[in-house]
Amino acid sequence: MSGDRSAESVGTNSAASRAGCPGLAGKRALVTGAASGIGAAVARRLAGAGAEVIAVDRAADAVKAVAAEIGAEARVVDLADLDAAADLGDRADVVVNNAGFQHIAPIHQFPTDTFSAMLRVMVEAPFRIVRAALPGMYDRGWGRIVNISSVHGLRASPFKSAYVTAKHAIEGLSKTIAVEGAPHGVTSNCLCPGFARTPLVERQVAEQAKLLRVPEDQVVEDVLLARTPIKRLVEPDEVAEFAMWLCGPGTTSITGASFPIDGGWTAH
Repeated sequence: MSGDRSAESVGTNSAASRAGCPGLAGKRALVTGAASGIGAAVARRLAGAGAEVIAVDRAADAVKAVAAEIGAEARVVDLADLDAAADLGDRADVVVNNAGFQHIAPIHQFPTDTFSAMLRVMVEAPFRIVRAALPGMYDRGWGRIVNISSVHGLRASPFKSAYVTAKHAIEGLSKTIAVEGAPHGVTSNCLCPGFARTPLVERQVAEQAKLLRVPEDQVVEDVLLARTPIKRLVEPDEVAEFAMWLCGPGTTSITGASFPIDGGWTAH
């Protein structure tokens, strides 16, 4: 499954803006859902810091294009295939679990197979990937796990039972990784974006508009951003910068945490 994907290209930070950033030369970084949106932004950012990036997505043409742009390796994988997911984690120094998808429906009408598929992609696949990556990280005494959670890992919303469940689950998994990895130099944290400028959100707007029988622009203003003090969507590059920071120096004591990037939504 592909991750939170943006229809528009994500701007690449200039070389000058990266000059003072910590390097990841010699580190191998795996990013799932990397065809576009947040995943592509993270892949670009880590590659710009010198990491050897493995960009993973089921969208073959799009992920190959991103990989070619940044000099990364593309892996075309559907993370619903858990055995294929397990093969991805080997030799990774950095794992960014970003892939996911959304389906909106009342619980009593929610398709059971879709519920199961969402948990496979957003919980079981990250578990398989990290499970494969940890032995090498432990041997090397260093590793960084960054899980792209969501404000829905911290708060619930109606009609999103599978997504909310999956994001709450990745929060718990991330904390457990943090506790177990601490003696081995491995940190694990969650980034919790609010509504970001990605196709996943664009699809939500269309689905909510249909469900609520209101125009799409009204959904953005009155539903998505109703509780958000900063009245704009989160940009993928903002999340990528935070992910890069967690991989840099001065963050060895930052683990087991969840960081909202939500325009203040969870502040009240």
